[in-house]
Amino acid sequence: MILAFLSFTATQVQAFELFGWKFFESSEEEQEAVLDPLPYEAEISVSAGEEETTSELKSASILVQEQSKPPSGEAGLLSRALSDRERLVAKLYSDGRYGGTVDISLNGLPLETALEQSDLPDARPVKVNILINPGPAFTFGKVSVSSKGGDLSTDPAFWGLTGGDVAASGKILTAENRILSILRGRGYPKARIAERRITADHSSKRLDVTLLADAGPQARFGRVSVNGTKVTDPDFVVQQAMLPEGGIYSPEDLARARKRLNELGIFSSIRLVEGEIEGPDGSLPITIEVSERKRHVIGAGASWSSTEGFGVEAYWRRRNLFGRGELLSIDGSVGRLGNESLADLEYSARIAFEKPGVFGPLTSFSTSLGAKQENPDAYKSRSITFDAYLNHQFGETLKGRAGAEVYYANEDDVFGEADYLLAGLPAELTFDNRDDLLNPSKGIFAALFMEPAYDTLNSNAMGFVKGTVSSYFALDDSKRFILAGKATAGSIFAPSVEAIPASRRYIAGGGGSIRGYAYRNVGPRVDGEVTGGRSIIELSGEVRIQVTETIGVVGFVDAGNAYEDSFPDFSEGLKVGVGGGLRYFTPIGPLRIDAAVPLDPEKDDPDFALYVGLSQAF
Repeated sequence: MILAFLSFTATQVQAFELFGWKFFESSEEEQEAVLDPLPYEAEISVSAGEEETTSELKSASILVQEQSKPPSGEAGLLSRALSDRERLVAKLYSDGRYGGTVDISLNGLPLETALEQSDLPDARPVKVNILINPGPAFTFGKVSVSSKGGDLSTDPAFWGLTGGDVAASGKILTAENRILSILRGRGYPKARIAERRITADHSSKRLDVTLLADAGPQARFGRVSVNGTKVTDPDFVVQQAMLPEGGIYSPEDLARARKRLNELGIFSSIRLVEGEIEGPDGSLPITIEVSERKRHVIGAGASWSSTEGFGVEAYWRRRNLFGRGELLSIDGSVGRLGNESLADLEYSARIAFEKPGVFGPLTSFSTSLGAKQENPDAYKSRSITFDAYLNHQFGETLKGRAGAEVYYANEDDVFGEADYLLAGLPAELTFDNRDDLLNPSKGIFAALFMEPAYDTLNSNAMGFVKGTVSSYFALDDSKRFILAGKATAGSIFAPSVEAIPASRRYIAGGGGSIRGYAYRNVGPRVDGEVTGGRSIIELSGEVRIQVTETIGVVGFVDAGNAYEDSFPDFSEGLKVGVGGGLRYFTPIGPLRIDAAVPLDPEKDDPDFALYVGLSQAF
């Protein structure tokens, strides 16, 4: 339910725009004025052109699309007209029309004549007429694809250049790019199209194509060097890039290296520059050019929901603490503002340290110390947590962590006041192949958490298990209609519900659970008060529709409940919440506004709930 979140470094404040509103804008910040603007009126005519063809050509024409932005003087207009003719001819070629013509006149003067005279008739605004004869669409005739080295397929159909198909120029460019991509993927970084011969036979309306690729020498990764570091240890950069020196050149290895370096969060730009192939073994040196980000960052955020009130948070971060990607963070937050007295608000504070590249580039170490007060309707908890983890990246989509945790809590709930001191060994495994973290349209996210723990104050052993999986499916190629589903299940193995800290029991309800119900207000009850349980089931389904480029609508159903036993006995049915929402798509993710109604409310549940946040609900 994050409403806004901003982070910034200690730099000069500049004007910016957010959701259509401008901030910190001064009167001096105006668009650069055009010298000697020359107004004109452009009209495009397509002879024997279909309505769709005419519309596409108008959209491609700079003269038509930008006539509200006059160019600078006659020279500017002539330059725009010349560029427009090239664009329109390219558009005809992209439709396979190689016999078409584009004639442009300015105040009745042909473009060629105007370019020779460098002078236009005096009438203003200038009348620009664009006459286009698209001509017939050509088809592929004889097509030949071959290579020097690299062992490429010579079948034209394999490259999308099938005889008899419309000979769109884009198909030829796509084939060339695919040829080079395959050769680079096989270890030939200097592959090129050595010969491109294209012949248009206007009598038969056929296009003959000959493509000859030169693979060049196969290369192996050579020495790796680093440029641009000021604080960062260059050896650390080489270690984290994990380029296999002596291994066959691979663009995928380069892409993975760039991704790993980017995930460190310490560089604002990363370039992997390929050198020249050296020596008999085909050694290819790689230079990693980086630009370091500001080391100090502060940020602030706010959240709101109709059931939980306002919340504010802030953080301070020190990047690259010792020059090897270390991160020191201090976070704090206050929640339920407006809903509680000052003594009953929710607070949290946390200091954390992360160090990448321990026990190899794919393993990192993290530790944190945090304290917080939670105050939902079911209980009040004051706790301190210390943890330490080793985090490992097993692959592109699979990662995990394991560590140790000490958790102390003083709590008040329906059972009275109690203290707990848990020592645990938490572990988590996460799979994520979503195409977009904030607005996914396909893929799966799955996480499994397990922790055996022992309460040293009350001599109780317990174990926590929880799993969640989300899936996304687009119903159309443009990804405007998306089905999204989420399922969560968990169990706690303990002598009784009372033996578990209230803050660690399973309780459903709220924005991240069953929308419409009060936060952590769905589960087993004693004398009408929620106690929490030892098992939980949560299910969510959404239909997401993107109406325009910036606006979307969502309909959703959430269901779930928590149960006293370690396995759900369904003694109580699932609580269901239904609702809908709006999405405003921004460069940093969709702004979310959801309204939900609980179908079976109980004590402390609202008639409806409203949620505002960034990103989709899940």
